[in-house]
Amino acid sequence: MSLRSVLPWCALMALTPAVAGAAAPAIEPALAGRYFREASQLCHADGGRLWGKSLCGPILLVEPGSRRVVANQPDGEGRLRAAGGVYVGKLPADQAIANTAVDWAGVHWTEMLWPLKEDAAQRHTIMAHEAFHRVQDELGLAARESDNAHLDSLDGRYTLQLEWRALDAALAATTDVARRAHAADALAFRAARYRRFPGAEKAETAVERNEGLAEYTGVMVGNRTPAAQVAMARWDLAWHPKNDTSFVRSFAYATGPAYGILLDRYRRGWRKAIVSGGSPARMLAGTLKVDMASAPDVGKLAARYDGPALLAAERARADARARQAALFRAQLVTGPVLKLPLEHMKVQFNPSNLMPLGDAGTVYPTMHVIDDWGSITIDGGALMAPDWRLLTVPAPARGAEAGELRGKGWTLELAPGWRVVPGGRAGDWAVGRVVQGSGR
Repeated sequence: MSLRSVLPWCALMALTPAVAGAAAPAIEPALAGRYFREASQLCHADGGRLWGKSLCGPILLVEPGSRRVVANQPDGEGRLRAAGGVYVGKLPADQAIANTAVDWAGVHWTEMLWPLKEDAAQRHTIMAHEAFHRVQDELGLAARESDNAHLDSLDGRYTLQLEWRALDAALAATTDVARRAHAADALAFRAARYRRFPGAEKAETAVERNEGLAEYTGVMVGNRTPAAQVAMARWDLAWHPKNDTSFVRSFAYATGPAYGILLDRYRRGWRKAIVSGGSPARMLAGTLKVDMASAPDVGKLAARYDGPALLAAERARADARARQAALFRAQLVTGPVLKLPLEHMKVQFNPSNLMPLGDAGTVYPTMHVIDDWGSITIDGGALMAPDWRLLTVPAPARGAEAGELRGKGWTLELAPGWRVVPGGRAGDWAVGRVVQGSGR
């Protein structure tokens, strides 16, 4: 899952909360081979009907702790060896480990973290989701992503969750009248959010055209029957509000399948049309003749979806969130920090726990970043600049030195030719190249 168009060197983690290096069961080539057969069955059953292109292709399963890999085909550089019908090897340290599409050893892979889900429906959904990411550029759906800071605000979260509840009711509806009514409510909540936050539509559309369409693909290809597809879409709508601490990057996993299934019912050919631009929500609004410019009484609509209780819970969360944001600002903005420039970044993170800090950027509580200067593993929060050109962590306890450095919630391994040097403010540090011949 990635920002490939904005940051073509990035690889993002999907719904897996751990970063690379976390403990994981040893990868089993025989079980991996079974999963490869499942993936092949899924893509052949689809036969390219969903998007006009087969989702079959190279798959690389990676065990995070050891970096051992099992693939369904040979690589292009002879780095993998055949072993009982699969191909095994080890991913080098300069490659990110994530659920994503990745170029490595001469092959464009669908990469997934080991272990895969034990639940077959969830496993198949992830397989098809990640296969979409491998071919999306060829479909004309290159990623255009952005962080949606407004979805960490009280009003943004409130209207988003109301939208999710209305979408769930639409998917569960047994009559066309009820389905259309709930879909219209979902669009009304979305329209209210767009009025409240200028720029929200553009930002949300970018993520939905990437992760939303990917998850829709996972639901449709990974689940064979319409009933199973609806059940998985409703699972997405229920799982995220319960398990995500932040929705700024993960919201489209829930909205994407729901809007896609509704469009399949009401607007044939929408998948071809969306290549030219637009969002699934706008397409559905046009099809159902819902005026997104109108201003219905959101409070009245919210009562249908237990809005008062949701609002009370979100107000309590907002208070706690403000206290945490203040702590992060003290650690990562006003206090002494270490700044790391980003030039050729590969990054892994959990999209479900981010915290926007306004113009300063977004805090990523857990993260693993590889760049020219080496690699850093973060488990206590790092601040990513809005333009993704600078990463900031709390200042190290010690001064400039080569090798491994540690600070509050992070460990940095410097590459040869790099060191930590004094920064712009007293107490600040920065990563810079060693000047040849100067000893500095």
